[in-house]
Amino acid sequence: MKKFKSNNNVVYSCKYHVVWTPKYRRNVLKDGVDVRLKELLEQIAKDIKVEIIEMEIMPDHVHLLIEVDPQFGVHKAIKRFKGATSRYLRLEFPLLKSKLPTLWTNSYFVSTVGGAPLEVIKQYIQLQKEV
Repeated sequence: MKKFKSNNNVVYSCKYHVVWTPKYRRNVLKDGVDVRLKELLEQIAKDIKVEIIEMEIMPDHVHLLIEVDPQFGVHKAIKRFKGATSRYLRLEFPLLKSKLPTLWTNSYFVSTVGGAPLEVIKQYIQLQKEV
């Protein structure tokens, strides 16, 4: 795996652990919904040029480890993932419409991952004039 990616303006390494849940944290991501959700997430990621490094679908939540171009943004990526998957899954699995007013909650968890520890970066910046 390459350490850095680039676009026309930015060299970056922006990896995020993202978690989100169905409305009311219902156990609806099973019985084929999970398999289809993975397929949809992979297709959406390809369309928006987001790399899915790792993914797991639990019955009541989704885990993604993704790398996102900072000019696109992690919020925009998650919004696209949740919006499109909600639309397609609710069409393909009518039971989801009867159990939930919307598929996903509005909220999500996101945390940056990878790179050097915070203390190493702080020390690197502090010592810049001494180098």
